[in-house]
Amino acid sequence: MTVLSPTGLLIERAELFMVRLPLRFRFETSFGVQTEKQVPLLLLHGGGHTGLAEGVMEPLPQFREETLAGGLHLLREALLPRVLGQTYANPEALNAALEGFRGNRMARAMLEMAAWDLWARQLEVPLWQLLGGVRTRVAVGASLGIQASEAETVEAVARHVEQGYRRIKLKIRPGWDVQPVRAVRESFPDINLTVDANSAYTLADTRTLQRLDGYGLDYIEQPLAFDDLLDHAALQGRLQTPLCLDESITSAAETRKALQLDAGRVVNIKVGRVGGHGEARRVHDQCMAWGVPVWCGGMLESGVGRAHNIHLSTLPNFSKPGDTASASRYWTQDVVQEPLEMVDGHQSVPMGPGIGVTLDQDFVQRMAEVHWAVESGE
Repeated sequence: MTVLSPTGLLIERAELFMVRLPLRFRFETSFGVQTEKQVPLLLLHGGGHTGLAEGVMEPLPQFREETLAGGLHLLREALLPRVLGQTYANPEALNAALEGFRGNRMARAMLEMAAWDLWARQLEVPLWQLLGGVRTRVAVGASLGIQASEAETVEAVARHVEQGYRRIKLKIRPGWDVQPVRAVRESFPDINLTVDANSAYTLADTRTLQRLDGYGLDYIEQPLAFDDLLDHAALQGRLQTPLCLDESITSAAETRKALQLDAGRVVNIKVGRVGGHGEARRVHDQCMAWGVPVWCGGMLESGVGRAHNIHLSTLPNFSKPGDTASASRYWTQDVVQEPLEMVDGHQSVPMGPGIGVTLDQDFVQRMAEVHWAVESGE
């Protein structure tokens, strides 16, 4: 769906913030333990409006190759200078102007997503309508980190089931997989249950992963290497449970290869991981053409990234609950003024132009460790 503004997408100047937010809980995965989140925020100004986006790069290259330091340097020194002072027909035209830069999809996604928000605000329409969304609320799941014991895992699941989450995802790793799944399934025989390995296993662990087939999981997420498709295809052929690909999916082209190989039967779409909303829509469309369901993954985003994820999740093939849980589950105070809270297992799409949320400027200024202003011509 392409919409043209009478004046086009005008980008005049930009601001970059780095905000450090403490998590309300200890979040453990196969990568390690996280107790806070460094949140990079991009503001694009043009035509009297401001577009917002959030980066999902991390301090260390554990999820994918990109890092905060490298991503912000690329934005400040190369990407923003290329687009500031320019007018584009739409965000896809802006993205085409960046095709000479290889990889670095998370940094490029920050710029592209802020451009989508800015364009939607300039057009005075909500982002979900420009993306081609078909609903105004989306189903929500909860992602639970590794707990200290099976009993604590069951307690955590019970709290989130009581709160109404439509899917429970357990983080697993070698040595902490079958036991917590068995304990949860025995206590909750009917819930929508999944697991996420974050690339912690190899084909040598096939027998362990086959044991998970007996617990009625909706899918096993990214069990093998972050850049692998062939071994996932081999593993999928030995399992009854569908595999869900996350880290391995970086583009619509990689999605096509994965589906042709039968490397997975569910796809997690993270807009930052694939380079922005344009590519996320192409991944979505590729999966829909193959009859493969998708859902929106999360990276512990603040309200800016969460709002973008909710808008993306309105596309028709997002048929499984995503990681867009209540913001208050993660943060004592969010960076946006509007509460993004789950009700009856769903998030309502923020209404209003663009992503429908406004930055809490006082809070961001107070919490910012970095603030750069980038002007046209710098």
